[in-house]
Amino acid sequence: MHQVCFTPTLGGWLAAVMAHLSATNPPSNLLWTDATSDQQRITGLFDETGLDIPIELEPPSGAHHKHRKIPRRFLTLAEAIACHRDGRKWALLYSVLWRLTFSQPHLLDIEVDDEVRLLLRMQRQVSRDTYHMKAFVRFRRVADTAEEHYVAWHQPDHDVLSLAAPFFVERFATMRWSILTPDRSAHWDGETLRFSPGVAQRDAPTDDTIDDVWRTYYATTFNPARINSVAMQTQLPRRFWKSLPESRLIPPLRHGVRASIERVVNSRQRTAAIPLTAGLPELKQAAATCTGCDLHLAATQTIFGRGPAHARLMLVGEQPGDHEDLAGKPFVGPAGEVLNHALAEAGLNRTELYVTNAVKHFRFVLEGRHRRHQAPRPSEIIACRPWLEAELKAVQPEVVVCLGRTAAQSLIGGQISVVHRHGSFFTSPFAPRILLTFHPSSILRARDRASRDQLFALLVEDLKKVSR
Repeated sequence: MHQVCFTPTLGGWLAAVMAHLSATNPPSNLLWTDATSDQQRITGLFDETGLDIPIELEPPSGAHHKHRKIPRRFLTLAEAIACHRDGRKWALLYSVLWRLTFSQPHLLDIEVDDEVRLLLRMQRQVSRDTYHMKAFVRFRRVADTAEEHYVAWHQPDHDVLSLAAPFFVERFATMRWSILTPDRSAHWDGETLRFSPGVAQRDAPTDDTIDDVWRTYYATTFNPARINSVAMQTQLPRRFWKSLPESRLIPPLRHGVRASIERVVNSRQRTAAIPLTAGLPELKQAAATCTGCDLHLAATQTIFGRGPAHARLMLVGEQPGDHEDLAGKPFVGPAGEVLNHALAEAGLNRTELYVTNAVKHFRFVLEGRHRRHQAPRPSEIIACRPWLEAELKAVQPEVVVCLGRTAAQSLIGGQISVVHRHGSFFTSPFAPRILLTFHPSSILRARDRASRDQLFALLVEDLKKVSR
């Protein structure tokens, strides 16, 4: 085993690679070791002229002598991999380059290869981290006797400053700025980009007036009706919050989301004109003209509940589907057929039940001539809830069955797992007893026949609890 000591940059690694490829040293004979030097050339990973580097190889015995080049595609890949923190990267790069050179010239096209797959995954991680640096760097003005200087501190997952710095040079060409990271720092004076050692966060500048500008901008553009906590943290990972001035606003802004939605819905609800003391016929007539949310703009009609005025049992689904929107009745499509079958199995007569939905209009996206169902938004569930409350007040059922999560959100509240809580009874201001079970459409979406049969059996068993 031969130990290869090299400067841990792409340029240093390439210099070491030349000799060992020319000597036809296979990857299994080499142990790659980072050498620590007092000064490393970090002004660039490699010059543009370094692409397609010709290597004169001494081929194995019996092979024809010829010149080979490091492929441009491999060098582009290696530029990103060199910034990754995984210590296996140098040996992995050499192994792939060896195979490209001597046996598999199209190896990079084989993405299922174990080594290529690992390199591509590292490249994606570095690319994502570079994007995070471009998106989440926040400059602060620093007092300077000569002229204004702007400084930012950022902690990337990988050493991507050299990849991201050209972006800031182009975007802030007229500013004097520095970007500090724990690994290294980049400095631009308006003409030259240079690098220096890294800086800890405690040594970076603290808040200034620009931070107030960031916070004002963030609070002004924050839209509470469109927040999604999971999606937000996917795009704005929590680990970067400590270096973002606007991050301290996120908890209080998120805390006020529901109240903001309620205010928006209530302002719209005034146009709905719900006759709270009316019977079901009057409620149905009034709901036909509801404009409490935007769903009425695209849907064919309002789909109100159907059933006896004083039914002992009320079933509440999610929203009308395509068949219901055209027919004007709830649960008349494929999901309605599943529901009818389940009710019969449970010993319940649908003609004796009141059937409705939490949302009264069909929400969909148009794909060609097909209207594909989309789950209603929280604001739309809240906007439609007064109609559901009016139905409950008019019918006064003894038991309400929530078919699926949307109905549960409307009547029970919170994020309830149907899978874990189905068959359970809940108390609510809207009804003495509320049972949670599966929506018939979830049975239609099951991945195979066995799963459909299992879900259907659970739905029937839950409905039998009501029947008993």
